[in-house]
Amino acid sequence: MKLWKWIGLAGVVGAAAVGVAAGTATVKRKRREYIEANPSELRDRLHARHAEAVARQAG
Repeated sequence: MKLWKWIGLAGVVGAAAVGVAAGTATVKRKRREYIEANPSELRDRLHARHAEAVARQAG
């Protein structure tokens, strides 16, 4: 019975590790989008996001 507890614990730890790795990869990808972007392109995207947010609050 103890063996199954260890196997279950290993499964939970493994699933958590995969989740952390996937989350870290997503954050790095999003960060890279902003770092490698042209400043004028980044400014335009941020202005568009701001306009969308204002439109959502107004309507």
